[in-house]
Amino acid sequence: MPHLFDPGPVAEPYASLARAFRAEWGPIFHRGRLDGTARVLVIGQDPAASEDITRRILVGEAGHRLQGLLAKLCIDRSYVMVNTFLYSVYGQSSGEQHASVPEIAAYRNRWLDAIVQHNPLEAVIALGHLADEAWNNWKQHAGAGAPQLAYAHITHPTQPESSSRDDPAKLSQATQKMLANWNQALQQLHPKIAHPDAQRPLALYGDRFAAGDKAEIPEEDLPPGLPDWMRSPAQWAQRTGATSAEKRSTVTVRIPG
Repeated sequence: MPHLFDPGPVAEPYASLARAFRAEWGPIFHRGRLDGTARVLVIGQDPAASEDITRRILVGEAGHRLQGLLAKLCIDRSYVMVNTFLYSVYGQSSGEQHASVPEIAAYRNRWLDAIVQHNPLEAVIALGHLADEAWNNWKQHAGAGAPQLAYAHITHPTQPESSSRDDPAKLSQATQKMLANWNQALQQLHPKIAHPDAQRPLALYGDRFAAGDKAEIPEEDLPPGLPDWMRSPAQWAQRTGATSAEKRSTVTVRIPG
């Protein structure tokens, strides 16, 4: 059977943007539509180890949770995602220090310029406070030309895991708090999306993720030839090493069972 795939930033204005940047493992620019059909823009933080391999952002557990959120908004494919950073940031403090570096912000703003100008966007979702800062930075950059889009700054999809430090009780509390935050965003954004991909009644989250609350990463979001397991929420890629320098230069990949 034929397989769908994403050719990447091969057309303008994205082709010129992709030619302008190289670093370490290489920049990871986006996931989703670059063909002028996106209705929702999602801004993430920085690529995880698996995304260094797939060359697309938000493909692991965070991506599956986000894909489920978009599905609740009746958006199945009309989205585009970009990150605050085009490269993996080692440690939260590094993100805090560099999100507003003029060169980083200027390049990111060029991507946001292109996406806003070439898509009929109706809503923007920022994952975490660094993404929120990135969007507000772009609005200042755009000035009076910034469109009035529905906007939600939500808790990052994997914040419960990062904040709970393997404590099950804290994880449960943090997940419940995150899903309450997401429910507020859903109720805010759902009526603002005038051109959804499907018509479904809004189904809010409960206190924890239930069956159907997560969704698969579409095959057409990834480059050609990648195996299905690279769209798995399993943690199949990890930075490994005894030192920070080793972890920066080493990603270990294991095919999930």
